[in-house]
Amino acid sequence: MPFTEVRRAVVLLSGGLDSATALAWAIQEGWECFALSVAYGQRHEAELAAAAKVAQALGAREHRVMQVDLAGIGGSALTDPSIAVPETPTTGIPVTYVPARNTLFLALALGWAEVLGADDLVIGVNAVDYSGYPDCRAEFIAAFERLAQAATRAGAEGHTFRVHAPLLRLNKAEIIQDGLRRGIDYSVTVSCYQADSEGRACGKCDSCRIRREGFSSAGVPDPTRYQ
Repeated sequence: MPFTEVRRAVVLLSGGLDSATALAWAIQEGWECFALSVAYGQRHEAELAAAAKVAQALGAREHRVMQVDLAGIGGSALTDPSIAVPETPTTGIPVTYVPARNTLFLALALGWAEVLGADDLVIGVNAVDYSGYPDCRAEFIAAFERLAQAATRAGAEGHTFRVHAPLLRLNKAEIIQDGLRRGIDYSVTVSCYQADSEGRACGKCDSCRIRREGFSSAGVPDPTRYQ
């Protein structure tokens, strides 16, 4: 599809707190939003069900789930059940890092954006309250934006893609406060690394800890459903 006057964006939507906030931001900034979730061999699919609920509740134009077999690569506690998810704080890059995940996700988003005639990609990465992942940093976002220009027909023909990371410099409490102002129901989101089949959080993993502390710091009740 040729690029149009309609402001379209492809938004990566995991079903978690951050990506839900990024989608709400993009919609309220005036983009027609196409939400993209990825079934990549993660431990549970509850986050994909949550993503569908979030996309519908916030008014995404379309929501798609694409398949990538990152479990075939392994090397992460989120894709290899033989690697335990840490339940205490760790140092350095944790075993929950999934090799090349955000690179692959943005590549899928970029391909769909070309087909849609969309100028913009939106991702909810955060470099403040995060687990040390290298693909959640500003350097990564800038590098992928350069790649998008070099790797696509649209880029070769002079079109400009933009990768937006609106939460990059916010802490978790600020993200939550922003999302609540935008009307997000965070009770339907799933952030836990090892949620059960009903989407209930373990309350012990790094993602649960960061999320819980975020609600506490924001001074609002934690709506997370725990096991």
